[in-house]
Parts: sequence; structure tokens; C-alpha cells
Amino acid sequence: MTRKAEPTRKSARRSARRAAPPRPVRTRRGGRTRASSAETPYHHGALRDALLSAAERVLERDGLAGLTLRAVAREAGVSHAAPTHHFRDLTGLVSELAAIGFRQFNMAMASACAGGAPPMQRMQARVRAYVGYAQAHPGMYGLMFRTERLDYSRPSLHEAARASFAGLAGAIGASRQEQISDDALTLDQAAAIARAWSLVHGFTMLVLDGRLQDVLSRSPAGTNVESLLEAMMKATVYKPAGQ
Repeated sequence: MTRKAEPTRKSARRSARRAAPPRPVRTRRGGRTRASSAETPYHHGALRDALLSAAERVLERDGLAGLTLRAVAREAGVSHAAPTHHFRDLTGLVSELAAIGFRQFNMAMASACAGGAPPMQRMQARVRAYVGYAQAHPGMYGLMFRTERLDYSRPSLHEAARASFAGLAGAIGASRQEQISDDALTLDQAAAIARAWSLVHGFTMLVLDGRLQDVLSRSPAGTNVESLLEAMMKATVYKPAGQ
């Protein structure tokens, strides 16, 4: 009987290479090695969350003008079609991102004014948290109030924004020693909410735009944004309803 020749080492190595899976392709961008989209370990809902995280990074780094679907896809290391698949268009993406911002915003203020402190102290803590969140996340804060870029018919954004307003109404009601419904307001209640919101939002925008430097430079030595905010809050008196 004739024996078949055993395979040589060289042919064995060729067979092994043919059987081995292809190595993932890696591309280089911005001086860093980035995995291709085929290598990225995203599964199901994880890709959606990864895209939103990437969008937040792009927003804080490049501003709203730099926040595009392609920029988000590049940041996440996925195909350009991925954001469209999950959010349909840029409005859908930024609306879901703003919903995350409102939830973070609400949580920051709720955490700051938790506990059994008097209503005015809780209100002041809430104001400090409001300004502090905006300073820490200027891009996100700016997006949250760009109504023309957002789709409030999306349930996640609608619910998060409504919760934010309810928190504001509740805080004003506590300072006025009355219950305020976020569904129906008296004119006096609406004026109190608008006054407080205008004051804090206006101050926050001046801080973010760097427009308070002239005021601070003319103030007593050591005055900064935080001490100026404290002085503003001390000068603002919320009277109980009916007074």
C-alpha cells in the first residue's frame, strides 16, 4: 500500500493562515490609532448610548456648529450611517441629547437642595447648582435652551423638560409658602416664576459669555462669580403669597 506524503511545514502554515480570521483593520486619525467600525464592540442599544456620549463630547469640544451626524460617527468610530439609523436626523440626535442634559440638570439641582434645610436655603442651593451645571457643561446647557433646534414632541425630551419646569415651580412655591401646580398658574405665580428664571438664566448666560468681567473688575477685591451670585441672592427676597 502506498503511503500519502505528509504535508510539509510550509504548506501547513499556509493552511493555518487561510483558516485564521482576518485581522481587524485599524485606521489612524488625529495621531491616535482607532479601531474600524467592524471591530467596535457595540451591540444593540449600546451603540445608541455610545453615539449620544460621542455627541456630548463633540458638543462640548466643538460647539453646536461642529455637532453633525458625521462628526458624531467619527467620534464614536462607527459608520456614517449609524446615527441616521438610530436618530433619523440631526434634530432627533440633538433632541435626545438635550433630554439627557435636562435629566442631568434636574438631578444636580435636586441633589443640591435635598435635606431638611429651610426653603430659602434650598432655593439658594438650587440656584448655585443651576449656575454650576451650566459652567461645567456649557455646550449642553446652551443646547437645552435652543428651542428652534429641538423636537419637543419626542417623549424623552418633553418629559425631561417638564420635570425641570416642575422643579422650578415647586422651588418657587416653597419659597412663597404655597403650593404651585405646574399645570395651571395664577398671574402672580407666573410672574414669580418668570422673575426667578429670568434672573438666574440671565446671570448664567452673562457668566458663560464672559460678560461679567467689567462688573467684577470694578467690585471689591476678591469678588468672583460665586460671591457675586451670593450677593444677588441675598438681595432677592421672595415674599409669601398675599404679601
